[in-house]
Amino acid sequence: MCGIAGYYYMNQANKVDIGVLKKMTNSIAHRGPDGEGYYMNKNIGFGHRRLAIIDIKTGDQPMFSEDRSIVIVFNGEIYNYIEIKEELKKLGYHFRTESDTEVILNAYHKWGIECVGKFNGVWAFAIWDKKNRRLFCSRDRLGEKPFFYAVHNDTFIFGSEIKALFQFGIPKIYRWELLDIYLSLTYIPAPHTFFKYINKLLPGHSLLLENGHMKFVKYWDAKYPDEQEMRRDEQNIFADFEELFNDAVRIRMRSDVPYGAFLSGGLDSGSVVATMTKFSHNPVKTCTIGFQSADFDERRFARLVAKKFNTDHIERTVKMESAENMLNIIAHYYDEPFGDPSSLPMFILTRATRERVKMNLSGDGGDEILCGYTVYQGEKFSRQISMLPKPICMEILSPGISLLRQITTDKVKQKLLRVEAVLKSANKEFVDRFVDKQPGFRSSERNNLLVDQQNIYPVRDYIADTLKPVDRKSNYTKINYWLLKISLPDDMLCKVDRVSMANSIEVRAPFLDYRLVELMAKVHMDVKMKHFQRKYILRQTIARQLPRELLSRHKQGFSIPLRDWYKKPNPNILWEKTAAITKSGRISLSGINTLLQRHRREEIDVGNALWSLAVLACVIT
Repeated sequence: MCGIAGYYYMNQANKVDIGVLKKMTNSIAHRGPDGEGYYMNKNIGFGHRRLAIIDIKTGDQPMFSEDRSIVIVFNGEIYNYIEIKEELKKLGYHFRTESDTEVILNAYHKWGIECVGKFNGVWAFAIWDKKNRRLFCSRDRLGEKPFFYAVHNDTFIFGSEIKALFQFGIPKIYRWELLDIYLSLTYIPAPHTFFKYINKLLPGHSLLLENGHMKFVKYWDAKYPDEQEMRRDEQNIFADFEELFNDAVRIRMRSDVPYGAFLSGGLDSGSVVATMTKFSHNPVKTCTIGFQSADFDERRFARLVAKKFNTDHIERTVKMESAENMLNIIAHYYDEPFGDPSSLPMFILTRATRERVKMNLSGDGGDEILCGYTVYQGEKFSRQISMLPKPICMEILSPGISLLRQITTDKVKQKLLRVEAVLKSANKEFVDRFVDKQPGFRSSERNNLLVDQQNIYPVRDYIADTLKPVDRKSNYTKINYWLLKISLPDDMLCKVDRVSMANSIEVRAPFLDYRLVELMAKVHMDVKMKHFQRKYILRQTIARQLPRELLSRHKQGFSIPLRDWYKKPNPNILWEKTAAITKSGRISLSGINTLLQRHRREEIDVGNALWSLAVLACVIT
């Protein structure tokens, strides 16, 4: 993994400045502390910062084709580079290095822009084809690696992080019209960013710039059959999944540096570690993050996995003081507002593992492809509740749950809050129900927070527009599509990329092997989620090796106890950062205070949503 940056003047009379390139790449030096390199040719220039994982001696970039007519800067890993290399050798190609970067160069020379269809990996790269005067940029299928770009003053500028584009000179102008979307999702979805002029290249897309014209090419997408055509042959599905998962782990263990695995107490990371032990001659190095609050702490379950598979295990603990002290640090690495609070433990996790290894495998993507999120159970429950007469829901069940919340324990109260939310949304249209399930503020809460709602892009409209390609599919397919196309790349993978690269760590996710994604897209929901049991396929295959306690426990998200932290009395740094956003004139202080008081009375849980306001304040101040 690395950091890339560059720019291209449409006007060929303009010349690239090495000083500008160095400013851009220096701003992302954390992504590549092992080396730097530059390429300049009249009106085009590339910069590169290297994190050496494969071919440490001869894999420096920018890298050139044998005749030096093609040059590349590349961030990522092509996991099947050995197999592609053998194929190209049979076609007469010669190789000077052992790197996957040279494989991309020769693959492009042979197959042109269709070469990306050959790759099993993660990437964001830019190729300058000197003979054809073509700039070819591409981002991997699922968006594990970032690619930001801008077209400004007749110049195309790109980089691995937004800060590199600011170093070129792109003006920092906020897009407040996206505020309703951010307050609901807690992140800014592609192709948007929070800044005018700067965009994200969509996952599964390439960008071509030829003769001053820019064109986007969608080279990959997940294909969902109609529900009646989806696979239900369980035993064959189990066999196919297990075979692909084993291979996905195997090829992601290709490395010339020490590596390990992130280990939570869940099925996904446990399954990755269990599979790694089959291909490793030495104990797998694992690391777990814990909390002082028992409701959020998974270390006990992680220890069970570490003990069973004899891993070389370490642990770290996240405290409230860590969150307060690291808010500005996290805002720096994300550049734009990013309100997922799990970025904090992920930052601490990657920093801890950096002491021992340079690359880690993770369980990311398991929830998305295997229906691991409770939103699927909620949708199934909503379907059943919607069949009941409305008076029963609103006049009997809902008031009964409200009464129970007043006389039960904190832990049960949180569960009852979720059940009550499902009851209230069961009879809504799917899009409205889905808006309510986003991690940020509810619609009524956002209305009280937003000072000016003119020229705002409503999150409901955004979600409805995004789901149009699967408008005629089942609600489960719509959820899966959203998770795969939006929240996975723009939340989960964004989170992992920024904090891991901030600590110069590479992360690889076997569950996101595109072969597994394509397989699971064809499988019927009744097989993915048997009755109300999530991740049924994983439970019936790889996860059967795990300790029994993991198979029977309830799902626990990887987050921090903001619910408890925001109950602490004022003033504290966390609250001061949250309240600071009101200085922008966009968020109401009385709206925040009202929500905070309701949160402290345990009428609602907006701890995570309030954190997104604190992060927003750090970005703009």
